[in-house]
Amino acid sequence: MILTGRCSCEAVSLRIDGEPLAVRQCWCRRCQKIAAGGPTHNAIFRTDAITVEGEVASDSYLADSGNTLTRWHCPTCATPLLAGSSARPEMRVVRLGVLDPPHELKPTIAIWTSEAPDWAIIDPTMQAFPAQPPAPPTSQS
Repeated sequence: MILTGRCSCEAVSLRIDGEPLAVRQCWCRRCQKIAAGGPTHNAIFRTDAITVEGEVASDSYLADSGNTLTRWHCPTCATPLLAGSSARPEMRVVRLGVLDPPHELKPTIAIWTSEAPDWAIIDPTMQAFPAQPPAPPTSQS
């Protein structure tokens, strides 16, 4: 699978050569803040499958797990692009909104559902985790 994407101002582009390890919807409070109140929608890929062109900015914070989480975004338009954990440097989270259509990626797992607001509608057909689920395997084999 080859996927491409770009930020809102098109200054940063992505190319992904590989299958997603997982596709998730995240309801943690930090994700709700960057998604204007709803969840983020993310696909996890191997880091070495992703090529980024253009200047990116980042911010990092210490998560409840004790791991450092880093988020990358366009410094011009602030579009969220990628995220990664110090615990799993071989994986990156790609925000589905940056991917060019058409693509068939859709979340099959909802995570951090314990932090979802009362009005949230979480698809009952998705596997749900009240907090952080186990990491996906690093390959689809």
